[in-house]
Amino acid sequence: RPSGSAATEGPHETRLNEALLRLPSEAMDLEGTALLGFSATDPPRERFGEKLKFLPIAYVVLAKLLLGSIYLSQHVFPLLNRQDILARNANVRGMCELGIFVPTTVMLVICYVRCILTHPGEIPDDPKWEYLARGYRGNAEAEVSYTPVSLQETKKSGERRHCKWCGKFKPDRCHHCRVCRTCILKMDHHCPWIYNCVGFYNYKFFILLLFYSAIDCHLILWSMTESLTRCIYDVATPFGNMFSIFFGEFLALVLAGLVTSFLGMHLWLISRGLTTIEFCEKILPKDGRSRMQGVNSMYDIGFFANFRAALGQNVALWLLPIGTPDGDGLSFLCDESCLTKDFGGNAGTRCKTHQPAQRSRPTWPSYGTDGSAPATLHEDDQ
Repeated sequence: RPSGSAATEGPHETRLNEALLRLPSEAMDLEGTALLGFSATDPPRERFGEKLKFLPIAYVVLAKLLLGSIYLSQHVFPLLNRQDILARNANVRGMCELGIFVPTTVMLVICYVRCILTHPGEIPDDPKWEYLARGYRGNAEAEVSYTPVSLQETKKSGERRHCKWCGKFKPDRCHHCRVCRTCILKMDHHCPWIYNCVGFYNYKFFILLLFYSAIDCHLILWSMTESLTRCIYDVATPFGNMFSIFFGEFLALVLAGLVTSFLGMHLWLISRGLTTIEFCEKILPKDGRSRMQGVNSMYDIGFFANFRAALGQNVALWLLPIGTPDGDGLSFLCDESCLTKDFGGNAGTRCKTHQPAQRSRPTWPSYGTDGSAPATLHEDDQ
């Protein structure tokens, strides 16, 4: 249209132009027309930008400081300072318990800090992961050039999963976290106690956090029963000491039960090659019937191999909060592809060898469906 003819615009053109102006710039192509296929995105949340989200972390730190101070002041130090006829045995027990408590607590703190500070991983800013608008899907050359390899999960329609908030294609086991406002690689769950998502890069630290927390809580719970029994039968015990010991035992009992149960569940999930999201998708009742018997994972490559995939290939480093998992969090071995994995060969060759087997699998029950076709795990994938 020639310049100066804006006054001749019809009502329909005026409304269209106003609608286009309201769209975010990310949803516009170079000619100013709206791209179809994904909705407007919210800006990514700044990490640690919401101060109120630190309250659960403050509660965890306070609970640990309180429980540790009660254990040391009311149990360990009295054992070390005991001067009666049984002082020698008490001193030895106190040194042993202190020798277990201190390094375990140090490892717990390191794992907790790493859980908070380590980003779980997100979809890279790479053109091949950018969501292609429907207008470009007829271009076979563009489809091939931007298609990631080794995808296992697709939508019910057979199309690749994409995130309508991030405007990107989703790798396998990737999900959008509405709290973090980004897609998380191999997302397990969002944990408010660490103000972070548990995903591909920090899952090992989360497991170790549960492991060392369980050891600490059980050490306090069972070793402090001696002090609990003593204050019950010793009528001269001050009320403040008695209250502290009873409160510490109760807190240790509650935390030990919760953390141990949570740790046991995650160890079982690792052994089956599942994440929490994948497990919930499989176990939630469909049509009023439980699906517990169908809890299998296409990523189950064997008991020991599953633990190596989660905690690292070097078994000697499993209990240390160091290292990163193998891979990039964008593609994963499955039960068929692991059989053709060339551990000493080229990675590109390996992808080519196992990709046909992955794409042709007909019988795997997919997430969120009755097993007829691969599908998404979340409503975000629609």
